[in-house]
Amino acid sequence: MSALVRPREGRMIGGVCAGLARRFGTSATTMRVIFVASCLLPGPQFLVYAALWIFLPKEKTSPSMSW
Repeated sequence: MSALVRPREGRMIGGVCAGLARRFGTSATTMRVIFVASCLLPGPQFLVYAALWIFLPKEKTSPSMSW
């Protein structure tokens, strides 16, 4: 498992679903479908997503990627 960070590539809104998918070894599309399906249930899904967006660090660029 990789570190829980918001990736620079493959993100749509905040990168939360892409980061969770990378962390747990699934596709970002699967994680997004799970999130949208969970929004049909009562609960604080949007607040959790917003908190993760704020508190998850962005993925650092490697020195070899910088020009």
